[in-house]
Amino acid sequence: MGHNESSCLNTLTLPLRLMSRRLPPLNPLRVFDVVARTGSLTTAASEMHVTQSAVSRQIAVLEEYVGAELFTRGRHGVALTRKGQLYAGQIKPAFDTISAATDKLMNASTQGALRVRTYTTFAGKWLVPRLHEFKRRHPDIEVKLSTAVPEVDFDRDPVDVAIQFGDDNWPRLQADLLFLDEIEPICSPSYLEEIGFDSGHPERLLQRQLLESHYRRTDWTDWLSGTGLSKWAQHTERMTFSTSLLTWQAAMDGLGVAIGQSALLATELETGLIVRPFNRPMQRNKGHFLVRPKVQRESRKVMAFRDWLLEIVQIGQRA
Repeated sequence: MGHNESSCLNTLTLPLRLMSRRLPPLNPLRVFDVVARTGSLTTAASEMHVTQSAVSRQIAVLEEYVGAELFTRGRHGVALTRKGQLYAGQIKPAFDTISAATDKLMNASTQGALRVRTYTTFAGKWLVPRLHEFKRRHPDIEVKLSTAVPEVDFDRDPVDVAIQFGDDNWPRLQADLLFLDEIEPICSPSYLEEIGFDSGHPERLLQRQLLESHYRRTDWTDWLSGTGLSKWAQHTERMTFSTSLLTWQAAMDGLGVAIGQSALLATELETGLIVRPFNRPMQRNKGHFLVRPKVQRESRKVMAFRDWLLEIVQIGQRA
């Protein structure tokens, strides 16, 4: 290799040398910090839940690594050497920073308001009408509710839990099923009266305008296919809305027939605002799930919300 090639190689390797870090064994370094702070091997051992001899061994490992005596040992205990005092003063801010950063990270998920994310339709038709009961049980837990359509990413989104629709295929999440998705056509009673609905031939209703939600475009296809009625709606005009909320409101206002989700329209069905002209519900293998990170500290606020949700779902299913 020529002189120029050798110089070039040295130039390339120099930044790598400058970037490398010389770090001592971190466990002995932590032991040193505690002993330096407490001034006692015995106190440090008690704080760290180890034996005094284990503390002494860790200090010896560190001293051997740095090549300097950090403590003097005497009849009355240990004392920092001059080099030990200088070293302790320099590493203490680093441990303080690590401790503060860890506290901030852990408290972000355990303290403060409970941040819940779900869909606008689920929030408006199911969750919000029941939240007063959660607040009655847990008046000290503030709930901050946000809505969004994309799947939650707990690494990106500032939320603690989310209620999502799917088939339980979330590898990195813990998921609790709230209820499976049950769908069937719904409309207003006045609409049936207006068009002269023939209960003996409900399939003719499918030849009139069908209402669908942008984010649940397959609902009509799935229900028609599952009931064997697809041929009746092959050429039927469809009106699309941006959300299920608007789709169902359009149905209540007499614009046509929509696909409803039974669990989210229980109140409207009970009060007669809407009716089931076919009375042929279809349950799918998808549903609404409460999801949260698989790796997280189980804070009281999260567990309280989870337990409450599962309880009211069970009560509703027994009713």
